Amino acid sequence: MGRTALIIGGASGIGAAAAAALADGGATIAIADLALDKARVVAARLTGGGHRGYVCDVMNASSIEAAFEAVERDLGPVAVLVVAAGTPGLVDGKRPTLRDTTEADWDQVMALNARGTFLCTREMLRRRALQPVEHGRIVLVASMAAQVLSVNGPPSYVASKGAVLAFTRAAAGEAAALRITVNAVAPGAIATPMLRRLMSPEQDAPYLARSVATRIGEAADIGAAIAYLASPAAEYVNGACLDVNGGMAMR
Repeated sequence: MGRTALIIGGASGIGAAAAAALADGGATIAIADLALDKARVVAARLTGGGHRGYVCDVMNASSIEAAFEAVERDLGPVAVLVVAAGTPGLVDGKRPTLRDTTEADWDQVMALNARGTFLCTREMLRRRALQPVEHGRIVLVASMAAQVLSVNGPPSYVASKGAVLAFTRAAAGEAAALRITVNAVAPGAIATPMLRRLMSPEQDAPYLARSVATRIGEAADIGAAIAYLASPAAEYVNGACLDVNGGMAMR
């Protein structure tokens, strides 16, 4: 059995791609998601054996704690944590303007994208302080939307992903004492269900025309980046954000 990797929000999209890439590298995968049946289906399709699906609500600290407890009971200490759960912040299927965003809508997005990331990371660090692991890794999912003028992302989504970027550095500073690295990936436009709720395929060409990117990204592109940051080879990468956007934004 390889290193245990827990993918929060791994039942679809980027989370599922990260699970596939890590499984291909020999890790034993725990997929935690609100959609338990889908989590189990994704786990069953991964390379290798021993992978499992679990239920987890990232807005509930007790649910996160219970998921970690179940995973570590079944698969051993979590060495790799990937937090991919998130929401685009649409309201009635549309991008709300800042003027139209309600307090409740704002709080919901921040609770899932930013607070959920904090709660998952906190649980990982608490457990590894008591039971250290070799090559501990935390990989968070931010967004290009927090780095450029976003034409598709709602203001709440942009702010929440900006919070993830700042949190990555804060967490890396604290996790270093536990010999755990904390990094983020910032995807550009990736062909996931979340993107397609914001942008139709017909909009791809004019969107790409403003950059050197030749295509919309695939979830596997992000999965490969996450697999690198989660690997022992990435030991000297800490507190960083890896931009994976095909050249849509360069810094």
